[in-house]
Formats: sequence, C-alpha cells, structure tokens
Amino acid sequence: MPTTDTEPDRHVPVGAESFRSSVETHTNAGDERQHMPTAHNGSVAIEYAVHGNGPTVVCCGSAGLGAWQWSYLVTPLAREYEVVVFDYRGTGESDAPDGPYTVADLTADLDAVLSEHGARSVHLLGAGLGGVVAVEYARRAGRVESIGLVGTPTSPSDVDFDALDRLRAPRDDPDALERSLSVAFAPGTVESHPDEISRIVEWRGADDAGPAGWDGQLAAMREADLTDLYEVTTPALVFHGVEDAIVDPEAGRQLAEQLPRGEHRAVESGHLVHVEQPQVVADELLAWLDEQRA
Repeated sequence: MPTTDTEPDRHVPVGAESFRSSVETHTNAGDERQHMPTAHNGSVAIEYAVHGNGPTVVCCGSAGLGAWQWSYLVTPLAREYEVVVFDYRGTGESDAPDGPYTVADLTADLDAVLSEHGARSVHLLGAGLGGVVAVEYARRAGRVESIGLVGTPTSPSDVDFDALDRLRAPRDDPDALERSLSVAFAPGTVESHPDEISRIVEWRGADDAGPAGWDGQLAAMREADLTDLYEVTTPALVFHGVEDAIVDPEAGRQLAEQLPRGEHRAVESGHLVHVEQPQVVADELLAWLDEQRA
C-alpha cells in the first residue's frame, strides 16, 4: 500500500472529501480539466468526475465502495489520459433507488455517463463488480478500445459472498469500517499502514454505499456471468491479487484465458489491488495502454 506522506508525487489521494476538494488543486495546475457533472439513466442521477486530458479512461468500481477506491490511480493516469470516475447508483452522491440492481442497470448507468460526457471511444478499467460491468459493456458497445480488469469474477461461484459481506460496514462506525478492510487487503496490510487505513476509513464514511446501495450492488454481483467471452475481442489486461480473499485468484487466470486477447498479471495483494498496489497497476496499465495505441 502506498504512503501518501512519503510519495506525494505518485499517490495524491482524490477520494471522497479529497476527491471533491481536489477540483481546485487540479484547476490551479492549469494543465488538467476537472469537473463533476451529472448523468441520468431514466430517473436515476449518476454523479461523475473528470480529471486530466487525453484519451479517455473510465473507472468502474468495486461493489459497495465509493470513488475513493481510485484515489491512488487518478494522479498517475491523468498525466496522460482523461480519467472519468463515477459513483454507481447507491454510492457517493449518486441516487440510491431501491434494489435489487442488475448488471444491466449498472451497465446502463455507465452508458449514461459516457453519453453525457460525449466520449466516442474509451478504455475501461473495472474492479470486482466493475470488471463485470466493463466486460458486458464491451460485449455490446463498439466504443471500447481496451479493458483493464481488477479482481473480477467470471461467475458467482468465484466469489466468497460471506467475505464480501464482511467488507460491508456502517458508514458512521469508523471502527467497523477499519475492521472490515482486513478482508480486502493481504494479511497484515491494515496493521502495517495505520495512517493510510485511517484516511481510507474517513473516505469510506463519506462515500461508500448505504444499505440500499450495498443490497442492490450485491444482488448484481450474484448474477455476474462472464461466459461466451469468445465474442469479446477487445484487448484486456487482467490483474488479480494472489491473496484475494473475496474473488478466487484462479478466476483472474481463467478470465484472461477465456478472453481472446486477454493477458494476466498476478500481483502480491489482496482483493483491492488498485488500492493496495496502485503503482504496480499504474505502471503495468500505462505501458500496456501505450502498446494498444502503438
């Protein structure tokens, strides 16, 4: 896990309160555009934010977690790309309609964001449930140029739902939020990074899903079914933590094998690879995206 105090040039957090307050910081930098408009999928309002300039990368998050989860990746990616981060329905500032939600609902939310934003072609980066959404969107949309996947299951049988439920905690209970993170990271990570964990707990309290959002998104996770992937010919880079306690690490290898143009990267991490090992993800992803653009 990064330490923002010692590596500010690589890991400037932009999640929850920092995610929102960073608008002024990036605007003052003069070379990055950032704003927070709202898209609509029917009556459901979906909030999103835009960082940087260049080809568009859209981040689709893990179930129940707010935009903070992309905190450590936005800064390095936004040096070369326009990075779009959105709150799923039920999360952050987006509307939280009663569930259950479906993968189709969340895919339509993504489509609403892209339509509002006006992106003609995008690179998708999805974590957990967000990876399922990214693949399903690429399956039917011609505007997707590449897919990055983090801790993504191929089916519900890959997911330990008891473990995933342990990640859920009341937003107004910092102690419970901290305890719940143990299942998301490799053993010992929470204990060895108290300052970062304290920061993440604060972000979670501001930005994670409430009860309706958690229930709805977990329902969508239970219907995840990435089969018949032979038709998804989009280049895909699959990251998976070797100590993932929520999604079977073997699922990442299988997913990469089933995608016609899939590549696999095993990372020394738990489930939230993009939070625990963001520099690894950023370096590998940027190099791979450069190859796709060559």
